[in-house]
Amino acid sequence: QVQVVESGGGLVQPGESLRLSCSVSGSSDRFHAMGWYRQAPGQERTLVAQITASGGTDYADSVKGRFTISRDSAKTTVYLQLNSLKPDDTAVYFCNAQFLRVVNVEGATRKMDYWGKGTLVTVSS
Repeated sequence: QVQVVESGGGLVQPGESLRLSCSVSGSSDRFHAMGWYRQAPGQERTLVAQITASGGTDYADSVKGRFTISRDSAKTTVYLQLNSLKPDDTAVYFCNAQFLRVVNVEGATRKMDYWGKGTLVTVSS
């Protein structure tokens, strides 16, 4: 059974920093990507940052230059460094892990999506 576990949320003041961690375990499929999404009250869940198997990264415009995503060499843990936090960054942050499962002898794959339960980040003075 695949498990995705986040940690590192908390209450900080504007301008401060946090570091979120996410570990995934239990999958025997090929790693594809991991990322962080966030959901504020009354809003949809949106992508914050993602890192692919090849190390490519993608960020939401609202966090470029302030947040940095990275992962360990084993591709089982991803980190999100949150700097210069703003009240608008307040949300529940969810970790997403994507794997590719081979579904036939021709090598076709299906993407498998797994989610953590989320960690709350509150930015307030």
